[in-house]
Amino acid sequence: LGDAVEPATPAFLPPLAPEGKRANRLDLARWLVRPENPLTARVTVNRFWQQLFGTGLVRSPGDFGAQGSPPTHPELLDWLAADFREHGWDVKRFLRQLVTSRTFRQDSKASPALLDLDAANQLLARGPRYRLDAEVLRDQALAMGGLLVPTRGGPPVRPYQPENIWEPVSFVGSNTQYYHQDHGAALYRRSLYTLVKRNAPAPALTTFDAPSRDSFCLQRERTNTPLQALALMNDVQHLEAARAFAESLLALSGGDADRLAHAFRAVTGRKPDAKERALLAQALDKQRAHFSTRAEEAARLIAIGESTPVHQAPPEEIAAWTLVANLLMNLDETLSLN
Repeated sequence: LGDAVEPATPAFLPPLAPEGKRANRLDLARWLVRPENPLTARVTVNRFWQQLFGTGLVRSPGDFGAQGSPPTHPELLDWLAADFREHGWDVKRFLRQLVTSRTFRQDSKASPALLDLDAANQLLARGPRYRLDAEVLRDQALAMGGLLVPTRGGPPVRPYQPENIWEPVSFVGSNTQYYHQDHGAALYRRSLYTLVKRNAPAPALTTFDAPSRDSFCLQRERTNTPLQALALMNDVQHLEAARAFAESLLALSGGDADRLAHAFRAVTGRKPDAKERALLAQALDKQRAHFSTRAEEAARLIAIGESTPVHQAPPEEIAAWTLVANLLMNLDETLSLN
């Protein structure tokens, strides 16, 4: 019991302007995007900045109050928020503006002196560099192999997953008691559509710090563990993508040097230097020598996954190129935004 209260906003923010006698949800929605309320635009552009640069201008994306981190570049944050709002909250335009900016396009290399001065890159003196998110890593591998199915919408899918992940934590009789893997195109849908069981999330995603979705995740942590390297080298989805990538390279005209250069540029966005060319050629020769006397091993390797090999070359040759492709897809430069 007490004084009657009406829907309202905190006193430090602009007041609601209800069109009727009492404020409703439509009034709240209009209030969120009013020019007098800068918070919505500021929080939104900070999230987009965090998505592209790894960290936001405000390092506490869920707390813009006195207990949160102050913005590293307050004038820039203000300008971005006003620009985003004044251009009709156009997300595509805003993202294009960020990725074509000189700040984003800087080299990500840093001298030892700069690292000592600004290890977290708060001064924005170099381009962003961080490991890609779990979903992006998987989608990137599938895209390199030409396996990614970009169809939009539809029901969730169940791609490859190790056995006995769901069963120990499921209720008897539940519709998610058992994991029934999908087949065909569903295996290669974007990771966005992977069905997530909250108490048994997909290992391919959680290994790379994807949240379990038990609670809100405003900013993902990024860890480095041996399990990540083992997954990228041995996971069914990644090996299958490497084999498909290898077959696309074998379909190209030209010799080994041209194919290796094309592969390197496809995964890193740049041409290999002389030392890198030599190392790749050595790796290919080593794998060819290994599989030349191991035909059965080569056949088992290229049969991993449900997609059918094209067999434009002998299994031993496809297997050798598969492991070279896998090597390229596991480069730190491939797995990171540079």
